[in-house]
Amino acid sequence: MVQKKLCLKWSPEQISDHLAAVYPDVQEMRVSPEVIYQALYESGRGGLRGDLHQHLRTGRAIRHPRRPAAKNSGKIPDMTMISERPAEVEDRAVPGHWEGDLILGSHCRSAIATLVERQTRFTMLVHLPGDHSAITVRDCLLAAIKSLPAHLAKTLTWDQGTELAQHRQITLATKMAIYFCDPHSPWQRGTNENTNGLLRQYFPKGTDLSVHSPERLLEVATELNNRPRKTLGGITPAQAMQRLLSEPEKPIVATTG
Repeated sequence: MVQKKLCLKWSPEQISDHLAAVYPDVQEMRVSPEVIYQALYESGRGGLRGDLHQHLRTGRAIRHPRRPAAKNSGKIPDMTMISERPAEVEDRAVPGHWEGDLILGSHCRSAIATLVERQTRFTMLVHLPGDHSAITVRDCLLAAIKSLPAHLAKTLTWDQGTELAQHRQITLATKMAIYFCDPHSPWQRGTNENTNGLLRQYFPKGTDLSVHSPERLLEVATELNNRPRKTLGGITPAQAMQRLLSEPEKPIVATTG
């Protein structure tokens, strides 16, 4: 079971918590995250396949600090800063507040837009055909946002990358308020930053992201949304999002925009 979940890119901590929940009274089916790591990296321990470490987020035994990706930032007109964002966004008590960003391909020539709902950690991946100019990002984000019920599309927090220079047009078309982080403050979009790190398992740095089809993005988002999260009490983002739906006949899927 450990090997199966590793192949689905679950973390050792997620696997450990899952086994504890499924087999609460069977001690031999319990294993700590540390033991899983030892079985992966220490010779002769546990008998796990030698290639399974490649499914971990880092793909290696020793973790190195992540350096922020270069961003094309510049002055964006009419920005509303994060300091003016409603207090309800911060405590995650109310759903419908999102964080967004781009993950960039080699030489910043290709990109994928990522959207993460703060309360449920539900992820949407937005396909950007051709380029990631402000016009392209505007049109593709509009398609993704309009797939959401209005009560689940309240706000979006982004950094100051010029790809969102058309933010006013997005707000006018969707009524979704957009707030901008302070410069060089990625922690103000912490949920999105963490998600982008997870996505690098699928879309490594220095690769051409334009080769990934909308169908592939949907596949990756669905896999990510079906991983259990400790912060959600062991349920998945997909399950958490489903609980928020007021109309069962209009389910939410990880649209690619």
